Amino acid sequence: MNESQIQFSDCKSEIDLYQLQELLNVSAFWAKGRSIEDLGIAIANSEPVISVWDRDRLIGFARATSDGIYRATIWDVVIHPEYQSSGLGSNLVKTVLSHPRMRRVERVYLMTTHQQGFYKKIGFQPNTTTTMVLHNRANLALVQATEVQLQESLGG
Repeated sequence: MNESQIQFSDCKSEIDLYQLQELLNVSAFWAKGRSIEDLGIAIANSEPVISVWDRDRLIGFARATSDGIYRATIWDVVIHPEYQSSGLGSNLVKTVLSHPRMRRVERVYLMTTHQQGFYKKIGFQPNTTTTMVLHNRANLALVQATEVQLQESLGG
């Protein structure tokens, strides 16, 4: 990491999706194999999107989704392994939290598998009572089929 020129950016258009795909493949077991198309959709539907650069190399990334006032969720927090343990991860999360879109949000959620200690240092607290998940793709077909049957039975 000689002569680093680390910069943070909130400009979505600067993100090279191929570099992002590679960063996720190298840094995040939970995000391996994401397609370029899907990454583009995720970025388009997120605000803020924060990237971390060493010159022209993407070395960090995080994004959030929010209603801007009540709830937000931070997603895909990654720092390239060569740059970890340098404070960049904490700065990345703090940059997301200080973004104008996030400043007034009442509760910010995130999911993590192995990094609870890291997030506790930033101020996050464990939350074991509210997390539920719906794996949407399979259930969506079931819901749509049920709606069609319901409409047919009502004469719709």
